[in-house]
Amino acid sequence: MSDAVQPTAAEVRAAAEAVKTALDRHLAAVERRSGEDDPAVYEAFNELAAAAETYDELLYDRYDEVTPFEIPGAEDTLPPYKGPEEPNALSVLIRRDYAVVEPQRLLAQAQRVEAADSDDGRGAGAEASTTVHGALGILFGEFEPDEIASRHKEFGLEEGDSTLWVTATDEPAEPGEWLEAPFDQIDPQRVVCRFDVSAVFDEDLDDIGLDDDEDEVDLDDDLDGDEDLEPLDAER
Repeated sequence: MSDAVQPTAAEVRAAAEAVKTALDRHLAAVERRSGEDDPAVYEAFNELAAAAETYDELLYDRYDEVTPFEIPGAEDTLPPYKGPEEPNALSVLIRRDYAVVEPQRLLAQAQRVEAADSDDGRGAGAEASTTVHGALGILFGEFEPDEIASRHKEFGLEEGDSTLWVTATDEPAEPGEWLEAPFDQIDPQRVVCRFDVSAVFDEDLDDIGLDDDEDEVDLDDDLDGDEDLEPLDAER
């Protein structure tokens, strides 16, 4: 960073003082908390996280140094649950990210599905399986998302981060009510529980000497013949 945009020493000092103040407020909120999910503690935590992040950034920009501690940001936590104690309905929100690492395998598997669905064994919609976009539509239309997740390597995909949120609702939604924007009206305070999968957790395993590479299955490199592909059950 150039000198023209570097923070001043006074700005770094002020950020350090803000961290100290936020620490005091957080401790006071913890000492006075009325229960496990006291919103005052949650607010003080977020203020401390924001102050620490600002200080860490300014310290690095000015002195090329970092703090020896890390406070997770507000986006890494959920606010206190304020939904119904006995929910009458649930919504389950799932996001799974994939990278297309073997396009030829993906295309070949989509073509196999087309062939299996065709009366003459050649595939009635051959054009659809000649592009990655079309192949994805075929496979995700044929297989359930959980099956895609468990067999992603067979489809030439590599798993990225994934998350599952269970949210409480007062009443089941009316048919078609949220289909146009299914993720736009999620209240974090109604999240009953969530489950996250990410490569960052693997780094934590490496830090304590665990290695999960032994469980990985090698993929076939040559996709020219059907003998390299696992047989697919294309029936629903």
